[in-house]
Amino acid sequence: MYKSCLNRPKTRWAGVVILAGLFLFSCKTSKKVTVTKDMKTRLDNLLATVPDFSGVLLVADQGKIVYHKAWGYRSFETKESMDTASVFELASVSKQFTALTIMQMKEAGKLSFDDPIDKYLPGLPYTGVTIRHLLTHTSGLPDYQEIMDKYWNKTKVAGNTDNIAYLIQYHPPRLFEPGEKYAYSNTGYMLLASITEKVSGQDFITFCRTRFFGPAQMTQTDIRTVAEKKQLPNLAAGHIYVKEKQQYVPADSFPQFNYAIWLGNRKGPGRVSSTSADLLKWDRILYSGKIVKPETLLEAFSPTRLNDDSLSWYGFGWKIRQSKKGKVVWHNGDNPGYATQFERYIDADKTIILLSNNAHPKIPDILQSVEAIVEE
Repeated sequence: MYKSCLNRPKTRWAGVVILAGLFLFSCKTSKKVTVTKDMKTRLDNLLATVPDFSGVLLVADQGKIVYHKAWGYRSFETKESMDTASVFELASVSKQFTALTIMQMKEAGKLSFDDPIDKYLPGLPYTGVTIRHLLTHTSGLPDYQEIMDKYWNKTKVAGNTDNIAYLIQYHPPRLFEPGEKYAYSNTGYMLLASITEKVSGQDFITFCRTRFFGPAQMTQTDIRTVAEKKQLPNLAAGHIYVKEKQQYVPADSFPQFNYAIWLGNRKGPGRVSSTSADLLKWDRILYSGKIVKPETLLEAFSPTRLNDDSLSWYGFGWKIRQSKKGKVVWHNGDNPGYATQFERYIDADKTIILLSNNAHPKIPDILQSVEAIVEE
């Protein structure tokens, strides 16, 4: 379901889980793709009953699209119709790409998941934090955006170097000891992107283009500035509903959007924009072993053991849950005007991609209903 599964009951897992997972990766058998008219009709009816929903839904079985439709508008002002080729801001769905830059560096022998972060980012006043803590949101680091919002000159555009400098200068206190608990952290993923740049010697955006978007032939996917996104002819612009006006208004006309401008050069926590079709290409290449080895990816799809021996159901850039069809790895994204969800049923090889440019309040209900249909 759409809600977080990070507080699921504790389960036992050990090396046998890794071995079982590797077996599934290497021995996945071909299953017949069954698409019923009833499934398509039910999905049609589901979205047709949600007033004002704007976005794209894609459902795939073993990489074959069984449902792919668009609703609403790319722009509520011009009434330009949405289509399945529209580009959306992915928000935190972007975190999987950041995590994979680190996984590639680990496979290349250039770092370890358990390296302390001050090995690569000296001067940060937070001891005991490892790369693994950043990947799994268990670092206890404070929110860099809060400190930037308080002190940064917003007539300028900040990037990771500025964010790190302000964390060092103002030294906001840590939230808890590393590994003590899970707490979602954009700071951690901002730092991961900077570690990738330090270790690889390559700009993070260039790294993602050459290592991920290019090999997967994701021709509509990139890490774009606000200005670059506005130049896209097929951009699905984010919108927010204003009750007083009884209409959707561009998200960039609201103050809460402004951080996307003055933090416009940040890398790691978000900023990837893409299409549903490109995300399906990404889904497929992840099964191929061409991005990282299956055993490395399996670690990203495994829960995290905390200091008290309990489990957090977040791996490396992916949330984790169990379904009727086996393990599901997923992530949601939330930016002003956008709500996104990418779900991969890695045992059953099914995929759900839902992208909305009006952050419709019924998104959780839509996802729950789509999941129920897919899991039958």
